[in-house]
Amino acid sequence: MNIRLYSEADEHNLREMILEEGDGWEGYWSQTGAPKYRRALSNSIVLVAYQEEELCGYIRCREDDGLGVYIYDLLVRKSKRGERIGRTLMDRVCADFPGQEVYVMSDVDGYYQKQGYSRIGSVFQLAGGVQDD
Repeated sequence: MNIRLYSEADEHNLREMILEEGDGWEGYWSQTGAPKYRRALSNSIVLVAYQEEELCGYIRCREDDGLGVYIYDLLVRKSKRGERIGRTLMDRVCADFPGQEVYVMSDVDGYYQKQGYSRIGSVFQLAGGVQDD
């Protein structure tokens, strides 16, 4: 798996993966949502994960001036779930910001609880990286 920073060249692949997801993700690339999401992508730290030529996951986060890192989006292609891609992306964010707290802004509580992350108010806190399954 190759993880690297997102670039505009990844937009088509990312759009296709998000649209395949449905269930609340459609607005990201709707006629009114697409320009806003492009701005969000350009103002965020976005990592993409590829296996060969296929985009299989991405993570979007922002650093808050040394106060912490906030993950806003984490998505793994449905056909690639269970292959530790999401965990690998979260590990990468933790490694890229050593010594900083990393928080997840999500309403998918079950996934993060299963990973063993602690709920801190309305967010989950990643404590010292990701644990193995």
